[in-house]
Amino acid sequence: MIAFAELLDRLTLTPGRLAKIALLRRFFETEADPDRGWALAALTGELSFTAAKAGLIRQVAEARVDPLLLGLSYDFVGDLAETVALIWPARTEAAPPSVTEIVATLRSRPKGELPGVLSSWLDGSGPNVRYALLKLITGSLRVGASARLAKTALAEFAAAHGQVVAPDDVEEVWHGLSPPYAALWDWLEGRTGAPDAAGAPVFRPPMLAHPLEAGDLAALEASAFAAEWKWDGIRVQLVRAPGGERIFSRGAEDVSGAFPDLAGVLPADAVLDGELLVVRDGVVAPFADLQQRLNRKSAAAKIVAAFPLRVRLYDILFDGAEDLRALPFVARRARLEAWLARHPSGRMDLSALIAFGSVEELVAIRAGTRAASIEGLMLKRLDSPYVPGRPRGLWWKWKRDPLTIDAVVMYAQRGHGKRSSFYSDYTFGLWREDGELVPVGKAYSGFTDEELVRLDRWIRNHTTRAYGPVREVERGLVLEVAFDAAQYSGRHKSGVALRFPRVARLRWDKPFEEADRLETLVRMIEG
Repeated sequence: MIAFAELLDRLTLTPGRLAKIALLRRFFETEADPDRGWALAALTGELSFTAAKAGLIRQVAEARVDPLLLGLSYDFVGDLAETVALIWPARTEAAPPSVTEIVATLRSRPKGELPGVLSSWLDGSGPNVRYALLKLITGSLRVGASARLAKTALAEFAAAHGQVVAPDDVEEVWHGLSPPYAALWDWLEGRTGAPDAAGAPVFRPPMLAHPLEAGDLAALEASAFAAEWKWDGIRVQLVRAPGGERIFSRGAEDVSGAFPDLAGVLPADAVLDGELLVVRDGVVAPFADLQQRLNRKSAAAKIVAAFPLRVRLYDILFDGAEDLRALPFVARRARLEAWLARHPSGRMDLSALIAFGSVEELVAIRAGTRAASIEGLMLKRLDSPYVPGRPRGLWWKWKRDPLTIDAVVMYAQRGHGKRSSFYSDYTFGLWREDGELVPVGKAYSGFTDEELVRLDRWIRNHTTRAYGPVREVERGLVLEVAFDAAQYSGRHKSGVALRFPRVARLRWDKPFEEADRLETLVRMIEG
């Protein structure tokens, strides 16, 4: 556990991607099985414990520390695991457990025994190990090491053992494996061949698009590209194989259980790429409707009926056991059309191709996307293979220009990770006709580190009231907020919510009384 705690500490303090990969690779090289396998599962979000949650940590801490002091400290630190790790009374009754011991204990002990077990572990650990232990339990590591970064480190680890393995090769077999990944280590260290998924429905790394900038548009050869609408849903991968059927998010998360109405959507073995949308009578609903179906482990029948799902298909990666990814886009498109013609479904349809003859026509088509409630355009080279990652020049995403409002900061909250000491999350509002300021959104990006320092100082100096970790502030700071769309929302007092809000500019120069009014935002709602 000590080595895992040191890894988390150094990953948190290391900003560079290559340096993080080197830290991960060194950890994999020096730690023994099965500890390194369980650690890998924690880093990639594949490790969870049903009986051990944040409530357990709070219960244990309040039994050892004054609850008022704990609450004040948590308010200041902004992270429960970090707070408990720092405030826990120091003891050295036993050595800290190994990662393997923690996993085995949390999975086997009755829930009633866990408070005593956790207390003894914390007693035998220093602050860094306590922090790592608590983060391992909650599954919220937040150390700047994504699952993709870990898989890149695994590829470099394999290279050190004389194996030629790419991160995408690891991704190809990942969902056929389970912690602590004995077959994976055997492969990467050259003792066996690549693990055989044995017909399992595994995730395939998706192909992504680059944002189209002005220079890219000037150099675009229109005749070499196909155009599609960019729909405002969530990217999904539909997989059916002899071993079962799965729906994966773009980030490789298995989301099948959240969408029971899509169970059995594929009538034949295939891997299809598409966009998950709510569609009623052939019309794509706003993203706000799709949000009612997201972030749920399961969906009630009432929700399923009110927000019917459809997958709009973009591409086909496998037709049965045949891998089509090396084919050019135009050939894959023909195969996709033929596949859907053989297997028609009311829950899937094709993303339409847009006819155009020149870049000028594309410009005009894009100009009408907001009026049509479409997010923008996708441009794909006709000869492009399906390549994992974001290869430049093959696929472009050309979103419509964002909307902006000038809004007043109302509340601020501490961030997470390296921002846990700063008030970096801002709730902002607009003026109603009756003179009340009502919240319309929250933003935590779009400003530099230097601007964050100034913003944090302003929040501290202008706080009027505290609600736990949240600070209410004086009216005085105006933000220019950019967003992709506005939509009606019953969850907000204003009745309006924003899609992808971010700070475009700090308006230190603008009087807060001159910020925008709510009716200005309402007029921006599409449809």
